[in-house]
Amino acid sequence: MIKAKHHKVIYFMFQWLTRFFIKRNFNSVCIDGEFADNGKSVLVIANHVSWWDGFWVEYLNQKCIHRKFYFMMLEGQLRKHWYFKYTGGYSVKKESRTIIESINYSIVLLQQPENLVLMFPQGQIHSMYNNTANFEKGVELIISNIYPETQILFVVNLVDYLSDRKPNLYVYIRQFLAKDLQQINIEREYNNFYRQIFNTQKSKIS
Repeated sequence: MIKAKHHKVIYFMFQWLTRFFIKRNFNSVCIDGEFADNGKSVLVIANHVSWWDGFWVEYLNQKCIHRKFYFMMLEGQLRKHWYFKYTGGYSVKKESRTIIESINYSIVLLQQPENLVLMFPQGQIHSMYNNTANFEKGVELIISNIYPETQILFVVNLVDYLSDRKPNLYVYIRQFLAKDLQQINIEREYNNFYRQIFNTQKSKIS
């Protein structure tokens, strides 16, 4: 597998570009929900709906979480976009023995309180209008093997124009501890949150 190796200059540019791109392309950003930091590492589980997804979560990280950013990418995509390795990207290869290595690497990262690990359990980009997320294997194994006080953050990113020329970004979050999720079905719990947020978003008017 390909491991992440933060590069001081490239990572700084990635953080700056995140703020620049979002300010330039979105009318507003609304973060709905609270993050109560207990000082432990953070695992973010987010919907995968666009090219923007990693930038949106890094923006959330800069605003609320303040951790060193790591994210799992398909190995083929990371080889193609090699520079993401230097911003926290590390690889996973489906249907390969190395997937266990990627899972173990994620667990090691989450043992360090200064880290944030972003995962898209859907594995592929799906339409934003699909309010059901089908998880691939891996995330439950990670959660069952990390410290009980590790912070888990469900994130749902949605975009709406309403009456504005530029789109508005809505970032919905819900916080758990790993010990709260180790005995339940993660996919079902996330989808309950996803559908609730989807209905909340549909009710917006301007």
